[in-house]
Amino acid sequence: QVQLVESGGGLVQAGGSLSLSCVASGRTFRSYVMAWFRQAPGKERELVAGILSDGSTKYADSVKGRFTISRDNDKNTWFLQMNDLKPEDTAVYFCASTLRGDYVPRGLTGYTYWGQGTQVTVSS
Repeated sequence: QVQLVESGGGLVQAGGSLSLSCVASGRTFRSYVMAWFRQAPGKERELVAGILSDGSTKYADSVKGRFTISRDNDKNTWFLQMNDLKPEDTAVYFCASTLRGDYVPRGLTGYTYWGQGTQVTVSS
């Protein structure tokens, strides 16, 4: 059974940093696209960042230059380093995985596996 488990969320002041991790089990994700999404109250879940198996990355415009996605294929883990956090970054953050490796899908239906989510709250 495949499981994705996020960790690292919490409360931080504006301008601060947080690092999220997602550990996958049940299969190897070495060849697949991994991503982070977020969902703020009353809003739709949106793609934050994605990373291909070769390390190529894609970011939402709102987080470019502040967030960095990375992966450790040997540990079946991927990360989201979030710097210069803003109150508008407050959301539940979800890790997700596709079963393809060629591009980062923007929509939710492009992803097969999801974590349970971790809350990130940025105070002003």
